[in-house]
Amino acid sequence: MIRKFTEMTTEVREKMRGGPGNVRVTPLFKPEEFGAQVRLCARLNIAPGSGIGPHDHVTEDEVYVIIKGEGMLDEGQGPRRVAAGDAVLTGKGGSHSILNTGKEELELIAVIMTYPK
Repeated sequence: MIRKFTEMTTEVREKMRGGPGNVRVTPLFKPEEFGAQVRLCARLNIAPGSGIGPHDHVTEDEVYVIIKGEGMLDEGQGPRRVAAGDAVLTGKGGSHSILNTGKEELELIAVIMTYPK
């Protein structure tokens, strides 16, 4: 399946998960289009100074692939710098947050997979 960029819709989420500013969320595919248990597959665009607040992944795993920009990711052990090309895996009860600390937009792909019931 190919989804053209012109077919995608974007929504703006204010203070996502309690984080500062706004995050643009562009779903790439809907959960029901997968055979696997996927809750989210989207491109996230985070403006400088904006971010996603801390949130848990108890019954799911989330992957971030940083496409552009840089920021600070906190998995509970203190913030660590992430930048284009980096990948992050959080799950099994883990928590994380991300903040764009750079001067350009932080762009990433986020995929959330849920555990079998």
